[in-house]
Amino acid sequence: MNMQSHYVILGAGQLGLAVMDELVARGASLKLINRSGKVNEALPEKVRLVAADITQPDQVADVCVDADTVFFCAQPPYNQWPELFPPLVKSVIEGIAQAGVKLVFASNLYMYGSTEGQVLHESLPYAAQTRKGQTRANVDRRLLEAHKQGQIQVTIGRAADFYGPRVTNSAVGEMLFKAALNGKTANLFGDIDLPHTYTYIRDFAQALVTLSEHEEAYGRAWHVPSAPTITTRQFVQLLEAEVQQPVRVRTAGKLMMQMVGLFNPMARESVEMLYEFAEPFVVDHSRFEAAFGNGVTPHKNAIQETIAWYRTQNT
Repeated sequence: MNMQSHYVILGAGQLGLAVMDELVARGASLKLINRSGKVNEALPEKVRLVAADITQPDQVADVCVDADTVFFCAQPPYNQWPELFPPLVKSVIEGIAQAGVKLVFASNLYMYGSTEGQVLHESLPYAAQTRKGQTRANVDRRLLEAHKQGQIQVTIGRAADFYGPRVTNSAVGEMLFKAALNGKTANLFGDIDLPHTYTYIRDFAQALVTLSEHEEAYGRAWHVPSAPTITTRQFVQLLEAEVQQPVRVRTAGKLMMQMVGLFNPMARESVEMLYEFAEPFVVDHSRFEAAFGNGVTPHKNAIQETIAWYRTQNT
């Protein structure tokens, strides 16, 4: 990495902060961008927090103009993706084009839709039938088309459901880790005896930074490395070994989520994605590994680090 390079991270949420950690660990200075100009933790000395509205292309250009690489880790509220994600991406594309900098976009795997247990790889068609899956397909297509047209340079990293420090709103976020540490019952989705790939957020951040460093990464989407796929029940068993006590689990299917969704908009929005937990969900990252190496954290170590963070939160 060129330590003289300038980096900008759009979004100061859990992933944006993980990318920040990775860049700072490599000796980089950077700007962290969010709408409020505030975060709930002390930032490293080499990080400057700047308030900007990235739904406005001119503001995107202003905060990115002195950068070499920009990491796009921001996203709208989960229950407003179809309405707000496409215009957000349009604004960022226009701003990045004005600034003339490279863009690394953090994405997920929703665009493929149900594969009925087929391993997920980058050559699969975008066949999502869900609102959020179709939204993800649309924004990824728009970004790659902007690259193809020479409007911007962009690479996309796609992760599975992730977990780790700062990750709370996730299939294996605080519903599992916080409950386990407090001796409460953990709420999980679907069939926990099916294989399911989970991505450690620090591995996701490292992979995004790796993509940013290689010219051959641009113009394509890549599945970032994840630890070997296990079942969700096996994941819970690894957690039990670390907290040294049993973790009680309650699973929620479609009917229960629909009932909860009558009162909870986030739960309502999760219903359409439950297919990911009703069939094997195994992600292939071999293309990334062949090009750039693996660099994954074993689940045991990642779970230890996640527990350590949750314990600092007075769970």
